[in-house]
Amino acid sequence: MQTDGNRLCRLLAHTLLTALLVATSMLSHAQQTPDDYYRAEFVILERIIDPDAVNERMINRKVKPPVETDKTLYRVAQGGSVSSSLELVNRNQLHLGNAANRLESSGKYRVLMSAGWYEAFPPDYKGEPLRIEIGDWLEQADQREIEGNITIDRQRYLHVAVHLNHWQEGKVAAAAAAPTTLPTTGAELNLQPEIPLELLTWIRETRRMRSEEIHFLDSPTLGVLVFFKKVEAEQ
Repeated sequence: MQTDGNRLCRLLAHTLLTALLVATSMLSHAQQTPDDYYRAEFVILERIIDPDAVNERMINRKVKPPVETDKTLYRVAQGGSVSSSLELVNRNQLHLGNAANRLESSGKYRVLMSAGWYEAFPPDYKGEPLRIEIGDWLEQADQREIEGNITIDRQRYLHVAVHLNHWQEGKVAAAAAAPTTLPTTGAELNLQPEIPLELLTWIRETRRMRSEEIHFLDSPTLGVLVFFKKVEAEQ
């Protein structure tokens, strides 16, 4: 038969073991959270606007070819499947999720991309460009209407560089549909010139980020919401 002293010893031993297990678990969790760990969030939206209403005329702008990169933030294939080289979290877990929903509900914007992920951004971090391909599929050009890349760097502060192009198919496309008669022979030829891409608008901006502040970069047709939240290790 156990004495009161034995019961007390067993109770103390059980309490100490439980406290040790909890402390070990907390220490392990803290060790798993690296320094300078953030949740990065991006929302890209398109203004619902008639392209003819855009005052900027960028058709003759020279645009560099897409940057070579092995990293993809968000790519929508021709069939509609989405791919990313990052481990993206669900939209309902994003701080920007509510803002994206409100903008979409207004009827003035179309949300094309909501993406967030966790990553360490230590000082002097030089990120690779993250490829983006979203928006409507341009059949003649065999690509998405919005393409480009986003790059994240960190010096003393986080910096985000956004390079996005918003394309539309050239308006000379209709001319290719009608047969052309050569005046010398009377023969009809179906001329099928390449349908050129016309640059509608673009975003070329680098912005310094402050943690837990929403930043907005835009053009007449595009907008980019950016949000970073630092994830602290539990003590």
